[in-house]
Amino acid sequence: MPYKFTRAKAAAPMLLASLAMSAQAAEPMKTCFLYSNPIGESGWTYQHELARRALAASMADKITTKYVENVAEGPDAERVIRNFVQEGCKLIFTPSFGFMEPTIKVARQAPKVIFMNGTGYKTAPNVGAYNARYYEGRYLEGVLAGHVSKKGLAGYVSAFPIPEVLQGLNAFTLGMRSVNPNAQVKLIWVNAWYDPGKEREAANTLATLGVDLLTYDTSSVAVVTAGEEKGIPTVGYYSDMSRFGPKTNLTSVVQTWTGYYTRVIEDVLAGRWKPAQTVGGLREGMIKMAPLNASVPAEVRDKFAAVEKDIAEGRLHPFAGPIFDQAGKQRVAAGQVLGAAELDKMNFLVNGVDGTPPK
Repeated sequence: MPYKFTRAKAAAPMLLASLAMSAQAAEPMKTCFLYSNPIGESGWTYQHELARRALAASMADKITTKYVENVAEGPDAERVIRNFVQEGCKLIFTPSFGFMEPTIKVARQAPKVIFMNGTGYKTAPNVGAYNARYYEGRYLEGVLAGHVSKKGLAGYVSAFPIPEVLQGLNAFTLGMRSVNPNAQVKLIWVNAWYDPGKEREAANTLATLGVDLLTYDTSSVAVVTAGEEKGIPTVGYYSDMSRFGPKTNLTSVVQTWTGYYTRVIEDVLAGRWKPAQTVGGLREGMIKMAPLNASVPAEVRDKFAAVEKDIAEGRLHPFAGPIFDQAGKQRVAAGQVLGAAELDKMNFLVNGVDGTPPK
């Protein structure tokens, strides 16, 4: 008996240590998300939050998640990212171009944490970047606008003249003019990603200027609801906006992040994650088009579907030349396609846009 008791007593610390190690190994990875806008009911932040919720449900045995919303780009963002690190977050998603520099800064001081910055372009040993070819969807919306706009005059409410925004605006205009070469896009800048008041005011102003279709790249529902109230068709962005404009919203470019985020998390957990800049589009499922409104005629549906297929399968590129800017300067020659490096630095507006970037 004494001998057996001694053996059990001696084995106890080893057993406890083993159990502790197993518990530590099985501990879910804390995965954190930083949002620049309120989550709301639609928009950029809402789409990322939908992905986080899906991950929290489908990977509950592997990860825990946390988010902080409505954080200003700059010092506030850096503070929250540092808090994430101190709280034990091992994977941090910062989906905003304005979060790029704070992410890089904190990452240098937290080499064991992995960071993923959305829409930025900088990477580091522990920082990856990701983005989507949103302009593919914007071109498609322009094609649709070209078919349904009787005046050939669309209104565009825009946030900031960064390359990603200019890509979308230009692609929309090129898509519209691929159907109607004389189409014009009237542009109003609101200098905000999310400001429902300014967005609604801009939409109303565009309506008074005679546009018969509205679109935008800001994050609230204001443009779509304004269109619904005035009976002006809209094409949406970020989320499926049909519930906010059941009669007038024709389609939307919908961002879908769940699949991509799942792959990133699985790579991190498996130890195979590597820093890279990832860009996906229709083909990869990082964007998709919301179902067309019942009001869209059958022949237009068929043409829309054909262009969508051509883009997804690589037969049509929205930025294939010839492309001219507002001043008439040729930016892309016939037979050429604007490359990724040029797209990342886009700083011009194409012929057909009525408006200039704010100074």
